[in-house]
Formats: sequence, structure tokens, C-alpha cells
Amino acid sequence: MYDAPRSPHTFHIPVMGTGFMIDAPLRLARYGIGSVISLVDDALIEQMRAHYCRQEAEPYEKIADGDEDARARRITAYLNLVDRIVRRQVNQLRAAPFVPGSEITRYYELLPESPLLEEYRAMRVATDPDDRRRRQERLRRSAVSGSCDVNIMAKGDREPYRNGEKLPSRFSDASAALRGFAESSLRSSLVLSAGMNPRLYGYLGEFPDFFPDEAGQLRKTIILKVGDYRSAEIQAKYLAKRGLWASEFRVESGLNCGGHAFPSRGRLLGPILEEFREKRDRLIDALHTIYSRALAARGGTAGSEPRPVRLTVQGGIGTAAEDRMLREFYGVDGTGWGTPFLLVPEVTNVDDAHLELLISATAEDVVLSNCSPFGLPFWSLRTSASEATRRRRIDEGRPGSPCTKGYIKLFNTEFTSQPICTASQQYQQQKLRQLAEQDLPEDQRAAILESVLGKSCICHDLAGGATQKHGIDPEATPAVCCGPNIIHFSRRASLEEMVGHIYGHISLLLKNTPRPHMLLRELALYLDYLRDLLAKHGIGLFAASPDYFCEFTANLREGIDLYRRQAEHVAHEALPSFLSELDRLAASLDAVAAP
Repeated sequence: MYDAPRSPHTFHIPVMGTGFMIDAPLRLARYGIGSVISLVDDALIEQMRAHYCRQEAEPYEKIADGDEDARARRITAYLNLVDRIVRRQVNQLRAAPFVPGSEITRYYELLPESPLLEEYRAMRVATDPDDRRRRQERLRRSAVSGSCDVNIMAKGDREPYRNGEKLPSRFSDASAALRGFAESSLRSSLVLSAGMNPRLYGYLGEFPDFFPDEAGQLRKTIILKVGDYRSAEIQAKYLAKRGLWASEFRVESGLNCGGHAFPSRGRLLGPILEEFREKRDRLIDALHTIYSRALAARGGTAGSEPRPVRLTVQGGIGTAAEDRMLREFYGVDGTGWGTPFLLVPEVTNVDDAHLELLISATAEDVVLSNCSPFGLPFWSLRTSASEATRRRRIDEGRPGSPCTKGYIKLFNTEFTSQPICTASQQYQQQKLRQLAEQDLPEDQRAAILESVLGKSCICHDLAGGATQKHGIDPEATPAVCCGPNIIHFSRRASLEEMVGHIYGHISLLLKNTPRPHMLLRELALYLDYLRDLLAKHGIGLFAASPDYFCEFTANLREGIDLYRRQAEHVAHEALPSFLSELDRLAASLDAVAAP
């Protein structure tokens, strides 16, 4: 079975919003660093294609909104452009001289401790010219691109309409995005997030790049972003029955993340990773059996050994010690670092004004809000231009946003026959008129009003960082979906500095400011979340959902017990403070659960 060469880097940069990472592979891939492009916003994707075609002196032919299969074609065209540019960059890097400041020197000096880095060091001290030249040629061949992956929110699957008529399901947002990636020249991974979509998963089976070729190679692989082991098992088996292999489980903390949060019933990251550690090999064997039968039914073969399945984790990682703990103790194959890279201007699309807001952000500025029209909790920078614009519109008596893109016209048909977005002016103004006509208790009215007016246009505004930075829309009002980890980072950084922080060469954390261990930070966030539920629903939460509350608190206690047993392995030199904070959080849980 063929395995493509993999970069020695032990981290990747996950998807962040729609605009922050839209062109990240063009900045990172040549250095062997993997990143993920969101495929939500094809309007932004088309704008970025036009921008980079001009920059790279490539011909550009616009794909307009009303063109046939425009969404899929825009995505394919942009991903093909990214692929061409990255290939050129890698070829130029391999041809560069090994001198200070060159691209190939930068490639090797960014690497973690690895056999390849040792080879580079040996080349530098080689004195025989022929030996040095041979070593350099080996190093040139060994320089590989980081993966240019893409992300589809599986449940963000807007139904397609044209001129009021519903189109076939293959034109839905998620299906068209999948088709756009599947028909591109990229050899990379599709990250499926935000839950399972059987229609989309079935549609994967129509594209040959997701099946092994004659050499046993997959041109495109599938990554499942999951919250726990059970989700990974269900989704991977569903795919395996269709002859599709899940090549990676990407575990994300339910609350200690950026952007949309998917809180579990108190299931913490440590117990989740422990379950993967215990059951991973058995699951892979079971998947191989199912996958082999499905491929045989299609006239193919899976081979005698299972394909590799990577396990990676992301959400709130902030130090080299935490990164190392996840890889060495819990046995993950890699880690995802997202939010800290918002402070690296050469990697992410954040304008100078919002960079300063992120640097100075406090815990009061980074909030788990209800601003997402998806109806999911959403980590948001409260001081962003998007939030300021939302509040200004309310003050001016015209709440809601113009719905210029409509990617979250998914669920609400309260006032219309076709779904509209709850952040739109169309919805909010009708909802407020309805509310004015209802006779409701004042506290209930206030809660509904807060919920309605709190929604923001994340379709348009999450692209604002990119459109503003590249001069596409200088008047953009960017939204920023940083995670709570941002408050512990002190300044803007270069790529070298952030990679050095990840690998433990330097620290970019605020000095003399305590930062809780990532596992305890997640536990504290779940306690805050539970308190918020109780504050909103009071004793009604106990009465209406006793099983939910009991399961939630039991899972938190299970996590606390596990962390006590594992403390020596996960905390190392910070063991006393880890145990002290764990005891404090356990007492807080007892206080919350006491009623």
C-alpha cells in the first residue's frame, strides 16, 4: 500500500472562520506546515481567486453567481490555483541555495527535532564539498509540502433554490462544496465537521479520488472532526460500509476551542482521549473488515493490513509541555494550534486594529455568545467591528444585518416559506413586531429580545479579515472567532516565533500571569456552562431534565477522578498547582450540584 511522504511537523493549523485561513496554504504549505481552508463562502473564494490570479499573473475568468454550478466550479478553480501556486513555491524552495535567509534554509530551521533536522545539521557541518553537495541534494528531495486540506460543515447544507424553484440535492451547499474539492487537482484531505450528514456522506461515494487507485493510493482522504469516540465509531463505520476510509479522527474540545462550540454532556478531553487509547486498535481492525467487504463488492481490494488512521487533537493547547503531553501520554499523532496563529500576520488574515484588540483582550472580551444563527454557542471577540456594528444598528432602530450571502438560511421558516437567517434584518424586524404584539411576562420578553438581537452575520463578517487585508472590501466589519486561549498570548509574532513556541524553544505567553492547564481550563469552562444553564433555567433544569443533569455532573466527576490518577503524567513539574486547582474545581462542582 502506498503512503505519501508526510512532513515531520507535529502540528497543523485547523480551520478558523471563513476568511482567516482562506489563503493560509499559500503562506505555509511550502514549509511543510498543514492548514485547512473553509469551503463555506464561495463568494469569498471567488474574490480570493481573482486577487491571486492578478498577483500571480494568471488568467482569470469570472464565475458569476448565476452561472451553472457556480459554487462547485468556483471552489474547484480556486483549489486548482492554490495547488499550482504551492507546487511552484515548493519547486522554487528546492532549488534555493542553502544560505542564511533562503527559503530552503527556512524550511529546515522551522522543523522540530527529527531525523530530517539531524540530516540538515549534519550537512551544515560537512567539510568535504562532494559530501556536502550529496547531502544537500537528499535534503532537497526530502522537502515536502504541508497538506492543503479543506473543511465542510456537514450540517451547514443549505437547500438549493433558483428563481423560487428547488434544485436537485447535488446543488446543496455541502454537496456542491464536496464536488468542488473532489474535482480539484489537490491531493489532500477533506475535513468533515459539525456532525453527520448521511446525504453528503453517501455522495462521497460518487468520486473516485476517495477510493484506492491501482497502486492502492488515495488521492484524497477523509478526516472526521469529532467530539468523542462514539461519534468517530459511528461515522467511520458508516463510511466504511460504502468503501470509504476515515484516515484521521480529529478530536476537538467541546468548549475550549474557537468559533462554534459543541458542548458535550460534561465529557472532558482527557477521558475522551483515554477511550481512544484503549479502543483505537480494535476500531481500526473492525473498520478494515467492513471496508474490505465494501471494496470487494465494488470490485476493488483493501489489502491485508488496515490503512493508517491518525488521531489528532485540538482545542486550547497553549504550551509545548501540553503539546508534548498529548502526543506522548495520550498517544495522539499530532496536534492542532488555531487561535494563537491569529497573532501571526504572515499566516492569518487579521487587520492591524483587530490584532491590537486580540493582544489586549481580557476574559471579559472573549465570550461564549449566542451570536451564531446556527443556534450553537460561538466564541466571539466582543470588541470586534462586527459586534460594534450589530450594537449600533440596534441603537439606530434598525436591528439585523443585510443578508448578502445567506449561507445560514437553513432552518427558520417562522415568517417565510423558504428558510431565512435569524441574523437578518428581514427576520429580526418581523420577530420584534411579533414580540410587541404579545402579552408576555417582562423577564420572558427580555430573554427573547436578547436572543433575537444577539445574532450576528457571521457569513459576511467572518470573511472581513481577508477582504479588508487584501483590499477587496476596505469597509468590512470583521468578526473574530478566537478561542479563550487568546488572552494568555502577549504580542504579535513571526512564524518562526510561534513555531518555536509550539516546540518549546521560546515562550510567547504573558509573563507573570498564571495560565491554567488546558485540561483544567476545559473543566472550568464546563462548570461555567453548567452554571449558566442553571441561571437561565433554575430548578427547572433538574425537574425537566434530571437525566441530563445527572449525566453531566457524573461525567465531570469521572474526568476529575481520571485527572487525579493521571496528574503525574499530564502535569509533570506543575503537579502541585495542578492538583490544587483540580481540588478547587471539584469543590465548585459539588457546590453547583448540591441543590
